[in-house]
Amino acid sequence: MATIPITKRGAELLRAELHKLKTIDRPWVINAISEARAQGDLSENAEYEVAKDRQGFIEGRIQEVEGKLSACQVIDPAELDAEGRVVFGATVKLEDEETGNTVTYQIVGEDEADIKLGLVNISSPIARALIGKSEGDTAEVQAPGGVRAYEIVTVSYI
Repeated sequence: MATIPITKRGAELLRAELHKLKTIDRPWVINAISEARAQGDLSENAEYEVAKDRQGFIEGRIQEVEGKLSACQVIDPAELDAEGRVVFGATVKLEDEETGNTVTYQIVGEDEADIKLGLVNISSPIARALIGKSEGDTAEVQAPGGVRAYEIVTVSYI
């Protein structure tokens, strides 16, 4: 299995989710199933069916998160020394060459991506256009509205 890049913060979030799934969600659903069983006939017991479905989701998510954690390569952006180049984990300030608007993005793994928080997936078009470039370079990004050009203002590793 290939390694999955993830930032230190992203790995901590996955570990916290796994802990919650195992210590809170799993015991809760087991209790819900027990209570539904105590009500009698399971063939017409909607609460039992809902609890079993929820249990299946929780167990599936536990396996998924454990698999991702076992295959991940944790990268701490603060320890990177990429000499101003855009690499995984870098925080990049961009200026749209057409409008002059500036945006700041951090390039992260798939599970961490949240554009509202400025976290872009490593496999997104903008991240792919930025990887390997340096401060002062221009990156052309294929956007839904056409090609956009961004100047890389700063690259930091925080």
